[in-house]
Amino acid sequence: MISTCDLSDAHPGKLRRVTLPFQNYGGTRQFAGCIRTAVTMEDTKLVQDALFCTPGNGDVIVLDTGGSLRTAMLGDMQAAILRDNGWAGIVVNGVIRDSLALSEIDIGVKALGVTPVRSAKTGIGALDIPVAFGNVLFETGQFIYCDEDGVLVSDEPLIAEESRT
Repeated sequence: MISTCDLSDAHPGKLRRVTLPFQNYGGTRQFAGCIRTAVTMEDTKLVQDALFCTPGNGDVIVLDTGGSLRTAMLGDMQAAILRDNGWAGIVVNGVIRDSLALSEIDIGVKALGVTPVRSAKTGIGALDIPVAFGNVLFETGQFIYCDEDGVLVSDEPLIAEESRT
């Protein structure tokens, strides 16, 4: 179990805090892993074809949609596929749908909000390129830590030390 508060206390200066008001939607509230980045605008085909259906190995997808609130970038069926393929979670700089069903799926999901509108499926976007939002630059190979208190990013894997208070 991770704690962003404990990580922040144990590793000052090694973590960058994402300053967006993400909400938790998945059944897993605390998750962490190596980052895989993707960028697209209101289109999920590339991400679904290239990442969702491949082994996740405990990694976390960081999906930048420019903060669009118009179309959902993840629903319950895609979240179940991610879980089944071993992804730890997904952080969406945008919105998701099927929020009630997502809360029952054992995967971490952070997003800005919800909408009932599904995305396009044309295949636009790019994978494994640097993306920036919430005052953080995300790159494939970095590490991300998510829980109820926030989202942190580091260049190397970190471990929180036990609190001695």
